[in-house]
Amino acid sequence: MADMDERLCNPVSTAELERRWAAARSYMRDANIEALVVQGSNGYAGTAGYYRWLTGMPSVNSYPHTAILPRDALMTLLQQGDRGGEKILDGTVPEFRGVGRRLSTPSFPAIEYCSGYDAEIVAAEITGNRYRNVGLVGAFAMYHGFASRLRELLSGVTLVDATQAVDDMKAIKSEEDIAYIRRTAAMQDEVMSKVGRHVRPGMRDFEVTAYGQYLGQLGGSEAGYFLANSAPPGKPTMLRHRPYQGRVIRDGDVFMYQAENTGPGGFFVHLGRIFVLGKAPQALVDAFGAMLEAQRYTVGLLEPGASCRDIFAQYNGYMRARGLPEERRVYCHGQGYEVVERPLIRDDESMTIAANMNIGIHPSLSNDRMFVTVCDNFLTHADGTVERLHKTPQTIVEL
Repeated sequence: MADMDERLCNPVSTAELERRWAAARSYMRDANIEALVVQGSNGYAGTAGYYRWLTGMPSVNSYPHTAILPRDALMTLLQQGDRGGEKILDGTVPEFRGVGRRLSTPSFPAIEYCSGYDAEIVAAEITGNRYRNVGLVGAFAMYHGFASRLRELLSGVTLVDATQAVDDMKAIKSEEDIAYIRRTAAMQDEVMSKVGRHVRPGMRDFEVTAYGQYLGQLGGSEAGYFLANSAPPGKPTMLRHRPYQGRVIRDGDVFMYQAENTGPGGFFVHLGRIFVLGKAPQALVDAFGAMLEAQRYTVGLLEPGASCRDIFAQYNGYMRARGLPEERRVYCHGQGYEVVERPLIRDDESMTIAANMNIGIHPSLSNDRMFVTVCDNFLTHADGTVERLHKTPQTIVEL
């Protein structure tokens, strides 16, 4: 294998990619599938996670990136570029490890008449290789123009939804994955600490998140976002994206801040805390304590083999018993190359908890007077213990 290109930021190791390919191909042999097709189109908050897991490459813009992973040959990639572009590779090029051919075509999401170009090329590859059974990974996240046209062109090919099988693989983190995830948590801890020393009255919410984004990029972050919102005591802060972060922070305000960015290697974790530019109201302190206890209760349920559906039912029972509202959103979920990935702690999740899962937990309480949450990531272990990955103190920070 060629030496790694110094331009690549925190690339996944070749050994780790080979482990993933071996797992995928083992599944393909068992399921009698000759090739997998996966598309990534945006790495801002995920949706390209399947593509990155299989290729090691991020999807850095909205252009479609498509990979064909054969059971018994090198991958073929199709990316935006010259019409009819083709480059023959040997699987050892650092940026394109495991790739035998790199194809290109002009493909732009906002240009309707380009929508079928990628599908026509991928269909030609599949029919040209006489694949009869093909697995689609994450077809729900593929561009509609691509997926719908591909199905039309491959009407004589058996298309299998292989998403569940790959979900099972990528939900369990390898030692290398976990090392990167730990680095991401440490990066967010540093960001949170420095943001706490930086925020002050007169700043707009977006100025604080921009500073966090800057720190994150210096710490190895590639993508993601920061949520924030300020409000006077007695008004809810919520979690708002950049277009809604124009408010000026004032003395006495409550400021909610949450980092949801990747770290070195492209993995997501998230960390959220409440800052008060003054004395925290007792009602806010009490609500934060209740959410912290709800988070800790959830941690105690994350045992290997536990049903995610059962955990969700137990959690809502816990909330009802304390006069707290039942959870209706996703308050606990896996993370990896996606900001939200399986397993979800919900009543519609079929997965069970296993060792080496990266789980984010953020119970919340919302009413017309406050929004309160505490957000941290946790790593499950085979012995049933659960490790909090973030080291930031679990308190409201009074500035």
